[in-house]
Amino acid sequence: MLIDSHAHLNFEAFDNDCDEVIKKCLSEDVWMINVGSKYSTSQKAIEIAEKYNNIYAAIGLHPIHAKNEEFDKDKFIELARSDKVKAIGEIGLDYFKDYGEFKDKQRKIFIEQLDLAKELDLPVIIHCRMAHDDVLEILKGYNLKGVIHCFTGNWKQAQKYLDLGFYLGINGILFKFNLKEVIEKVPLDKILIETDCPYLIPPQLKNKRNEPISVRYIAKEIAKIKEISFQEVAEKTFCNTRNLFEI
Repeated sequence: MLIDSHAHLNFEAFDNDCDEVIKKCLSEDVWMINVGSKYSTSQKAIEIAEKYNNIYAAIGLHPIHAKNEEFDKDKFIELARSDKVKAIGEIGLDYFKDYGEFKDKQRKIFIEQLDLAKELDLPVIIHCRMAHDDVLEILKGYNLKGVIHCFTGNWKQAQKYLDLGFYLGINGILFKFNLKEVIEKVPLDKILIETDCPYLIPPQLKNKRNEPISVRYIAKEIAKIKEISFQEVAEKTFCNTRNLFEI
């Protein structure tokens, strides 16, 4: 059993064959959480989750959409009424390139969504790119559970997130960034595996579209780095994900 803790089958890349992809994954015992990036994709994640067992949803407004969208708390509260909603995400800060031009608005929307997570007693899925200091400073003011999606920081930053009780989300970025030290040192019981599909295509796919079933490549690479079995990684990350999101 495997769980892709961060997928985007609710995105346009899967409009033509979403159901086929899901059926293939479930037939091979791969569960998933589809993560929203704005209201429409959050709504779509719920629609998908409500059609299937072992498929779940997260809802949130991604920081790159903060430039052109406002966070409507009431609309997201309504979405959260679904039993399939297991987290607020993905939310956070992104200072890459021109996204950093609207830092203040990003921070405002991030805090609003952290407040919502606290109000609804839901974990959070955090997006952080080139903004670890600010994300860590903000998170210190909350007592929330969650995961740092697509972790790309160093071991010192990882330790700070772990001290706050967060998990680290590891995906295909480990084939592009040097995360060896982090993966070696982080306890297995604090790791979630994810694909971020259709993005971050593992090299094994040779530029084919990434799908939740590819989470096996992440588990295999983590097992290799930590010098443990694939089965151990699969079983523990499966349990970690279920524990965090209460599924």
